[in-house]
Amino acid sequence: MSGHGKPDDQITLGSAVGESVLRYGGADRVSGAQQYLSDLEFPDTAHVAFTTIESGCAQINSIDTSAAEQLPGIVAIVSADDLPNAKRFGISHQDRPLLATDTVNFHGEPVVAVVAESTEIARLAADLIEVDFTPLPGVYDLDSALADDARLVQEPDVRPGDPLNHSNVLETAEYAWGDVAADEPSAHVIVEDTYNFPMVNHFTIEPGGVIARPYEETGVEVHSPIQHPFLLQRILASIHDLPLNKVRVVAPDPGGGFGGKQTPRYEPLMAHLAMRTQRTCRLVLSLEENFQLMRRSGCRIHARTGFAADGSIVFHQMDVDFHIGAYADVAPRIMAKGSYVGAGPYRIPSVTVDARAVLTNTTPSCAFRGFGAPQVGWATESQIDAGARALGMDGLEIRRKNLVDAGEAFIRGDHEATADGHWHESLEKAAELLEWDTPKPPNRGRGIAVGIKPGATSGLSQSLVRLLYDGSAIVYAGTSDMGQGARTLWKQILSDELGVALEQITIISGDTESVPFDLQTSASRSTVFMGGAVLMACEDIRRRVLELYAEVTDVDPDTLDHRPGTIMTPAGTVPLVEAAQTALGKLRGEFVGQGTNRLRGKSGHPLGGDAAFYEFNATAIEVEVDPDTGEVLLVRHATVGDVGKELNPIQVRSQDEGAAIMGLGHSLMEQVMLDDNGCIRNLGALDYRIPTYNDVAVDMLSASIENEDGPGPYGCKGISEGALLCTAGAVGAAVADAIGVPIRDLPLTAERIWKAMQARDSATADN
Repeated sequence: MSGHGKPDDQITLGSAVGESVLRYGGADRVSGAQQYLSDLEFPDTAHVAFTTIESGCAQINSIDTSAAEQLPGIVAIVSADDLPNAKRFGISHQDRPLLATDTVNFHGEPVVAVVAESTEIARLAADLIEVDFTPLPGVYDLDSALADDARLVQEPDVRPGDPLNHSNVLETAEYAWGDVAADEPSAHVIVEDTYNFPMVNHFTIEPGGVIARPYEETGVEVHSPIQHPFLLQRILASIHDLPLNKVRVVAPDPGGGFGGKQTPRYEPLMAHLAMRTQRTCRLVLSLEENFQLMRRSGCRIHARTGFAADGSIVFHQMDVDFHIGAYADVAPRIMAKGSYVGAGPYRIPSVTVDARAVLTNTTPSCAFRGFGAPQVGWATESQIDAGARALGMDGLEIRRKNLVDAGEAFIRGDHEATADGHWHESLEKAAELLEWDTPKPPNRGRGIAVGIKPGATSGLSQSLVRLLYDGSAIVYAGTSDMGQGARTLWKQILSDELGVALEQITIISGDTESVPFDLQTSASRSTVFMGGAVLMACEDIRRRVLELYAEVTDVDPDTLDHRPGTIMTPAGTVPLVEAAQTALGKLRGEFVGQGTNRLRGKSGHPLGGDAAFYEFNATAIEVEVDPDTGEVLLVRHATVGDVGKELNPIQVRSQDEGAAIMGLGHSLMEQVMLDDNGCIRNLGALDYRIPTYNDVAVDMLSASIENEDGPGPYGCKGISEGALLCTAGAVGAAVADAIGVPIRDLPLTAERIWKAMQARDSATADN
């Protein structure tokens, strides 16, 4: 900052940042006034439905649309044959067709799209279309996909020039440092096991949907609750050979995302249908169809870990296979990023992690809260507990021994990564909240685990802020608000930085025609990146106000300075809004500030660059297991995040507790199940169980560690994924403590726990 005012460490912020301000737009969400995609209405709308087949892998022999064509109200019936020169699309690989071409590669993949005057006609027509197909020997699990004689999920010409295109391995990642072979002899205890993490569904309350309309004569306008509007704009422009200014993306607030709405799926097809028919085309999926749209990657991890007699970790080896589905989406990135922190936040001299992203004839996996870290962390945290049991230690003691502290490397080698927080504080706080050392009643068990996830490794967020003459303000920002409360934080930042009342601030977002560029909404980056851009835009306005104020009042600008909410003059401080009005004068007008927050990647880095921050969490759980049924009661669940600075404490708490509860799903009950033909057996809410109020801990506790050591505004870090990262590890350790035997496959259902207890009792009897 310019001028000669007080030093920065003496500046006092206003009253908004750090307070539990009510969420912007929250009232509409709870009252039902919120307009989600399915609530949007446009004139002359046509409706879209898909024809699919009951097979996860099949050859399409012929398609008979004659019966459907006889229905009144049919606008268009489109198959792959009607898409001349149709391109494939994707994020890391351009491998996904708009409609199934020759083969169906997963259960629910659209074969035909019907456009009709009503939803009912479209669905009836889709059901009348006859698809003659021959089932093929699909690969639905990791073993069959990796077998020597496995059928290829993708033909080699889909990935020309790829040395792996004659296998079902899409990509690999390898991380290593030290010398495992040299260090192994010093290990007092070596534990080795295989762990399984299930495929799970995002289960957003709002199902998937797209509305596409003709735009600007030759362009297209797409309404989608997508998390990355500008990414969708780029892909649509590329696949339909349009300039960016002919593609408009409007992203209404999603009714839940969790990563499942990051990337395009049916938007390119819907754009084609709108341009083909010159009609507004609307698609809203059922909950069952949503299950065939997206899921989290399943994972199998073989781990081998050596410990010294004092509990120090000597070496850690992992072979990790991600079960990614039929098309790439962002799965290679998930595999790479999750495996990068595969050894956890620990001090380990020698590590090898070998990971593969494996194609299968299943629903394509995509981003999901945690982005690969929960899968790999389940195995590593379980290994830590296995080592503790073998050494006669407890889970807290062994983690105290090995957890790195601020500035200490936990990833070594060519691209070293160091701890960006005092992570021991989170561990100790979680243990304190659980009352770790107090006596336990019968059938009770306690577990503690830690988790880590790299934040964004590159990014670009741009924001515009307008300070109007009357003291109100408008923020333009492209970040999607999918429940994380990003817009509320921008209001708080602006309120303090410009001295504008919260109720006088409006946020504009979700429209590529109106707002400046934002790379994406993911990796818990919203506050750090876009929040930083908003802060910069506010500082830009303060500088502009100071310059014009000096000119209008004929005051030497070198005698002026600006601070949050004020201009500092020789005569005293002037509220920024008052100074702005003075500067603008009778002509009125406004001040416009621009902020650009950029993180450049690093060439040659396995993740494309260093993480801007790490999400770190410690979770401690106490359970009671029914010895007759295996049913688990969560007695106490404590989650503690390293957040840097809580800009809005109630939002931090709600995000942490929401993530913690979501983590109970894959830990205790959730799993996508397939039949022999690769069809999902448990589509929808009746057969797929998610946590309810009855599954939440009797005592749910959350806390944050604030050291203002993050890269975001006022020292904040990204949050909202951390509390999910290690839920499974803590639950697994608690159940093992309660029943005396570990279980290595998730979810820890009552049946699985009961069988483990039966096997335990049988082994005891045999001895």
